[in-house]
Amino acid sequence: MTLPALPGHPHFAYRDNALFAEDVRTSELAATYGTPLFIYSKTAMLSALASYQRGFEGRDAQICYAMKANSSLAVLQVFARAGCGFDIVSGGELERVQAAGGDLKKVIFSGVGKTRTEMRQALAAGIGCFNVESEAELDVLSQVAVAMKLRAPVSIRVNPNVDPKTHPYISTGLKGNKFGVAHEDALRIYQHAASLEGLKVVGIDCHIGSQITEVTPYLDAMDRVLDLVAAIEAAGIALAHIDFGGGLGINYNNDMPPEADELWRQLLAKLDARGYGGKKLMIEPGRSLVGNAGICITEVLYLKPGEQKNFCIIDAAMNDLPRPAMYQAFHAIVPVERAATETAGVIYDVVGPVCESGDWIGRDRVLDVAAGDQLAVMSAGAYCMSMASNYNTRGRAAELLVDGDLARLIRARETAADTFRGELLMP
Repeated sequence: MTLPALPGHPHFAYRDNALFAEDVRTSELAATYGTPLFIYSKTAMLSALASYQRGFEGRDAQICYAMKANSSLAVLQVFARAGCGFDIVSGGELERVQAAGGDLKKVIFSGVGKTRTEMRQALAAGIGCFNVESEAELDVLSQVAVAMKLRAPVSIRVNPNVDPKTHPYISTGLKGNKFGVAHEDALRIYQHAASLEGLKVVGIDCHIGSQITEVTPYLDAMDRVLDLVAAIEAAGIALAHIDFGGGLGINYNNDMPPEADELWRQLLAKLDARGYGGKKLMIEPGRSLVGNAGICITEVLYLKPGEQKNFCIIDAAMNDLPRPAMYQAFHAIVPVERAATETAGVIYDVVGPVCESGDWIGRDRVLDVAAGDQLAVMSAGAYCMSMASNYNTRGRAAELLVDGDLARLIRARETAADTFRGELLMP
C-alpha cells in the first residue's frame, strides 16, 4: 500500500508503513551506509526548479542556484546540467562550481567581504557578475581589475529596507543588516561605480532575506528597486539586468509559501506594469530548490525519562543539523518504520550526543520509539550539510542522491583521521 506523501515532501512517502525516498526504502539505505545519513531526492530538486522555470517561461531570465544552501558537488551537478548558473559567496564555492562542471559565465559572486585574492580568482575565471555590497568594495575591485587589465562586471546590492517577516538572523534587507548599500545612497554610489576605470556596471541587485513565506515583501522590494532603476537610468547609467535575489521559503512546519511560479506571476505582472518587462532577470534561489528535497536518517540511542523532560537521544547532533541550535528552527521528525496501528506515544525532546545544552533537534515531539529505532529529520536539504562541522571530532555524515530506484553515494562518511588530516604535531 502506498500512503500519501508527507506534507511539503512529495517525493518522500510511506509504503506499507516504511518511509521511501522516491522508490528506495530508506531503512535499507541506513542499514548499508549507517547513520546519521543524508538522503536527497533528485526528482524533488528538479521539480522545485521546474516551478521557477515555468514562472519565467518566455522571459529573458537566468536562475542562479544559491549554493550556500547545499554545496555538495553532485547537487551542483544536478543544477548545472539543468541549465542553472550559481550564486557564490567565496572563492572556495567558485572552485566547487568548477569541479562540478558549472558554466562560469553564469556565476554571480555575492557577499560583503570578498578578498583581493578572491576577486583575482573570479576575474581570471571570467564569472558573469560581481554583486558588490559597499562603496569600499567597488574601489578595491576596480583596483584589482585594472591591475589585471580587465573590467569587472558589477551590479550593486541595494538594501530596500523591507521587512521580510522572517527570523532576524536570516533577514538581509533592513537598515540594520550588514548587506547591501542604503537605498537612499544607491544613485550616488552607482555614479561613483560608473566613474571607475576597472568596472562595468551591468545591473542592480536586491535580496531581502530567507525563508520568506509571503508575497507582499517581494512586491514591496520590487517597487523600491524599480524606483531606483528609473533614477539610475535617468542619470545615464544603463542597467542590463535586474537581480531580485532569492529567499522563498519552504514547508518546515505547516508553512504555506507561494509556489515559485505563482510568486513570479505576480512579480512579473508588476514588472510589466512598471514598463520593465523586457529587462533580463536574475534570481538566486537556494533553500526553495533543495530544502524539502533532503532528509537525515538518525538512530535512537537511548530514551532518558526525567521529572520535567523526557529525552530521546539520537546519533545525529547539532554538528549535523545546526539549524535548531542556530535559529531555533523547526524540522519535522517522523519514524522511518512506523507502527501499523497508531499509539499515544510519549512527549520527548529529541537531542544529540554533542556536549552542549544547545544540541537539540526537536522539542516536545510526540514519538512512539525504542532504542535502535530510526527517525527521519525532514526538510534537511538546505543549510544542514553545508553548515555541518566536526565539533567534538565528529565526522560529517554520508550523503546519498536518489533517482527513482537508484541511490548513489555522493559523499563518503568522514573518519576521525579525516577531521585532523591537516594538523601537525609538535616535534
